[in-house]
Amino acid sequence: MRILFVLHDFLPAHPAGTEIYTFETAKELQRRGHDVHVFATEKDISRKNLSVHFREYEGLPVHELTNNLFYNDFRETWDYPDVVRSLSVLLDDLQPDVVHFMHLLYLSVGCVEEVARRGIPVVFTLHDYWLQCARYGQRIHANGSICHDVVPEVCGVCLSTLKFKQTRVERALAKGIASVREGTGVNLAAPARRIGDLLKGHAHPKPASNGEAPPAPDPDHSRALAELVRERDSVLRERLLPVVYRFLSPSRFLRERFLEWGIPPEQIDYCRTGINLAPFEGFERSTSDVLRVAFIGTPVPHKGVHVLMEAWQKLAPKARAKGRLRVFGNLEHNPGYIRRLQTIADDTGAKLMGGLARPEVAVALADTDVLVVPSIWYENSPLTILEALATRTPILVSDLGGMAELVEPGVTGFRFGVGDSDDLSRLLTRLLDDPGQLEALFPEDLVIKPVQRDAQEFEELYEEALGAAQKR
Repeated sequence: MRILFVLHDFLPAHPAGTEIYTFETAKELQRRGHDVHVFATEKDISRKNLSVHFREYEGLPVHELTNNLFYNDFRETWDYPDVVRSLSVLLDDLQPDVVHFMHLLYLSVGCVEEVARRGIPVVFTLHDYWLQCARYGQRIHANGSICHDVVPEVCGVCLSTLKFKQTRVERALAKGIASVREGTGVNLAAPARRIGDLLKGHAHPKPASNGEAPPAPDPDHSRALAELVRERDSVLRERLLPVVYRFLSPSRFLRERFLEWGIPPEQIDYCRTGINLAPFEGFERSTSDVLRVAFIGTPVPHKGVHVLMEAWQKLAPKARAKGRLRVFGNLEHNPGYIRRLQTIADDTGAKLMGGLARPEVAVALADTDVLVVPSIWYENSPLTILEALATRTPILVSDLGGMAELVEPGVTGFRFGVGDSDDLSRLLTRLLDDPGQLEALFPEDLVIKPVQRDAQEFEELYEEALGAAQKR
């Protein structure tokens, strides 16, 4: 079978959960004898916009489309015909038997339709809420609070702070840099980023110079965006549901949210995420005289690292002396937020350790007694939780969404109130005073789903979809 995976970003530049999971399942299908390719986007001002470049990543063919967000209006963030044309050329050349979408961010609803128009079965894994939420699919308001109910009028205000396209000056500079690289081979992208982060693709409103809050969003602009949100919601549902053979949800929580959105129950399956267990073979935890607490992930606001740091800061000095806190994650994504975390770290003795290469995750977990996952959004199936379960590492997790679903209190860890640093601090105090509570966790062996099972299930689903397509 020739299989094409489609998603927004890919490795090695974007080592997040969706990208890692796509790679692991793609490689496993490759090992099972299938011809597997990846179509993903990149943001690179040194390349011509909407150009496609071929590369390999660890033996996996990757077709990378440059999308520098040269959108003309908000509608193009979900319905972008130029991207569809680029995918169409690849489909003509590759002629896949099945296409598995892992995300549509920076792509277009028309990509799914183009695949289906050719009679190719479509499978779509929902890794977050992008089909419901135009703000990166996280259902987080601009002020960082959780969006429990998607209301277009509220979305209009929220999206008024979203920078979804490049300015004329940014476009002109990007085109100039691309021309220089194409003509001379000299890449001026790095110097340009020192002038301004042109490809950030989003920005929160900055406080006024006098320290006051930014001005309120323009009401007319917010109302216009609210109408576009209504259109987006209707368009995505009306155009995707008829052409997707099966949606897959890695958590029961997310499946329920999409049943509410309108996907028929028979069209969306719960499919728990499998992981590559090879790095954890022979895993042994080291010993320590202190309780070793850690965060592993991307230190950005919606991951709630500040909740953990503030909880650590609230500990009594005597309790804090019984433990150690380390935060692992790339420290370059959000400098202002990292400075906030570093200030607390300097005050408490916590350490910001920087990012981990994939082989280093097992090493970090071997030196960890408690993993904290303090996200303040509806996380679906965090890879770090699955890896902690695989290594029998106790987990403290926000009581929200798919995260809470994965952690059974008193068995694999404990839950605390989402965003509640006081609650987390009380929980940490209890464990620091009596770490023996952790020894009672994991009373039985857990069955951890391997990525090989996912590949087998995908293979069976693809064959079922191909059979259904042939009967039409």
